[in-house]
Amino acid sequence: MDIKRVFLIVLDSFGIGYEPDADLFGDVGANTLSSIVKSDQYDTPNLKKFGMFNIDGVDCCPGVEAPIASYARLRERSMGKDTTIGHWEIAGVVSPEPMPVYPDGFPEEVLAPFREQTGRGVLCNQPYSGTDVIRDYGEQHVKTGDLIVYTSADSVFQIAAHEDVVPLEELYEDCRKARAILQGKHGVGRVIARPFVGDSAASFTRTRNRHDFSLVPPKRTMLVSLREHGFDTYGVGKINDIFAGQGIAHTTPISDNEDGMNKTLALMDEDFTGLCFVNLVDFDMLYGHRNDIDGYAAAATLFDRQLAQMMEQLNDDDVVLITADHGCDPGFPGTDHSREYVPMLLYGKSVRPGVSLGTRSSFADIAATVLEMFGIPERLDGESFWKEVKA
Repeated sequence: MDIKRVFLIVLDSFGIGYEPDADLFGDVGANTLSSIVKSDQYDTPNLKKFGMFNIDGVDCCPGVEAPIASYARLRERSMGKDTTIGHWEIAGVVSPEPMPVYPDGFPEEVLAPFREQTGRGVLCNQPYSGTDVIRDYGEQHVKTGDLIVYTSADSVFQIAAHEDVVPLEELYEDCRKARAILQGKHGVGRVIARPFVGDSAASFTRTRNRHDFSLVPPKRTMLVSLREHGFDTYGVGKINDIFAGQGIAHTTPISDNEDGMNKTLALMDEDFTGLCFVNLVDFDMLYGHRNDIDGYAAAATLFDRQLAQMMEQLNDDDVVLITADHGCDPGFPGTDHSREYVPMLLYGKSVRPGVSLGTRSSFADIAATVLEMFGIPERLDGESFWKEVKA
């Protein structure tokens, strides 16, 4: 049976245990899944039936006798543990060099042209929590109009501004100017607009008008290949931002995980042939980085309920593939991403149930497999496992 549609869902940061090189990242012992299953908010019977707990190395819960999906543990080959590098690898691009990070803030060779081009000063310029930075610098920003520039452990240049002081379109244009500056050795993965509102430090809150301006992938991805071969490509959530629009024919913004799945379920009613690529960022943004184990667990439970609806709506020539882009263990010290293996669960009438693919050497095996599903002979990074699981 030919595959008509692939629904590729990234549970952002849903790691399943630290990788062999985790010591290079300070992440030995991290295990996102192990942390959240201990919460009484965690209940994912459908992921369990798929084979989540049958995957290599997953021993925090017993597996099932007969998984209904094929499954694997994927190791990251890229030198990084962030959203951009993780998604690029899923799409067939391994990044051997890490993206630049700025634990001491950005150098003057970046900030000087940024100030000149935006006509505004810069506040903060150091790694900071996104909520703390507007509390500590927000009032000064409102008084001066200077932009709050900060980073994190990730390769990001973030600009926070009050929506009444810097209109959204101006903030987005400032981000575009930063993106043009931040190339080459300063080519951070993402420039992020972080607008906020409120009357004082005590009431400042970030809005949902965040926008990411990503580096263009350095090589062809499966998205570009699919488009060139006449297939549809849908990006749900921040997929379009992550790939700087490259290879995305249709993009659907979302407000949260639940909305993301609802919009994906709605797209299942559309008649298309190709890939629907979904990112559910709340796991990472709202719960992993904030060490909220119960919140993360509850989000997994909600996803599992919506997965049941997706299973009902799948056509015989559809498949759903569930994975992640890195870890962000809410029970691990610190608030950074964690260097972890990720799950791969593949389900549909065209997929043999219960096939264990063991541990795969790259997230990019997903891209190779998707292209083979659609009969595209192009080789990207990664090795296809389609022949091993095709029914």
